[in-house]
Amino acid sequence: MNPVRGILMKLGSVVLFIAMAALIKATAGAVPPGQQVFFRSAFAVPVILIWLARRGELSVGLRVRDPMGHVWRGLIGTAAMGFGFAALGLLPLPEVTAIGYAAPLLVVIFAAMFLGEDVRLFRLSAVGLGLIGVLIVLSPRLTLSGDDLSATQTLGAVFALIGAIMAALAQIFIRKLVRGERTSAIVFWFSVTGALLSLTTLPFGWAVPDLRVAGLLIVAGLLGGLAQIMLTSAYRYADASLVAPFEYASMLFALVIGYAVFDELPAPAMLAGAAIIIAAGVLIIWRERRLGIARARQRKATPPQS
Repeated sequence: MNPVRGILMKLGSVVLFIAMAALIKATAGAVPPGQQVFFRSAFAVPVILIWLARRGELSVGLRVRDPMGHVWRGLIGTAAMGFGFAALGLLPLPEVTAIGYAAPLLVVIFAAMFLGEDVRLFRLSAVGLGLIGVLIVLSPRLTLSGDDLSATQTLGAVFALIGAIMAALAQIFIRKLVRGERTSAIVFWFSVTGALLSLTTLPFGWAVPDLRVAGLLIVAGLLGGLAQIMLTSAYRYADASLVAPFEYASMLFALVIGYAVFDELPAPAMLAGAAIIIAAGVLIIWRERRLGIARARQRKATPPQS
């Protein structure tokens, strides 16, 4: 365990994921979301393979015990990526980031529904608070004024919300997979599945990108693979409850990149809603950490059975 290194790895992954999202947004007018998903997934594969080879895990890191579990995780995760990428082409980067924060809140609800996890009043209250924040972020997009821009932004908000729901469901599948699968296999086969599934969008029209756009898409894929590796390493060096709150640093980076690169000024409703969502997420993480400490103490106090 190396908590400082774990935190730095987490922050590094956050920066890279936001940079990847910015590159995807920059190519939104040139290629469709399905093609963006292909580049993001396909060019992450060699990065992951190099990582496994350097760790000496190439021979065992890709073995799977539950192939269909990986297929379902791939289907849901790729759908989440596609909707998220589509939203990036229609909404400001900070707004898509804020709506995406709904995913960890929804995981709490889905874990109770599908995994039978015990969710008590405190966490439910925090989830409710966070969802209020999501509604505040969405509120400016829920009123159609009749013009094309308003309709486009409303569609973007819907795509971002669907992406968050799909991302939460993907986390449920990951929780099932980690019980018997290596993290490296989950990361690798998701990238492979995403690349293959994205090819099904070919009939709906792919564009031939120029060198600049192709370069941006390739870099996005490489950054996505590297970010996934850093995220995995972060949880190797430090407890999840310690590094998880640093996910919300992505809002700061999204605001800076949105303003500097895309000339996007955040609306007051977006900032207020994002603050509420972040507060709710931190409360849930804090509660999980307290419960984890309590369970550890209980285990230590319980004498071993002979």
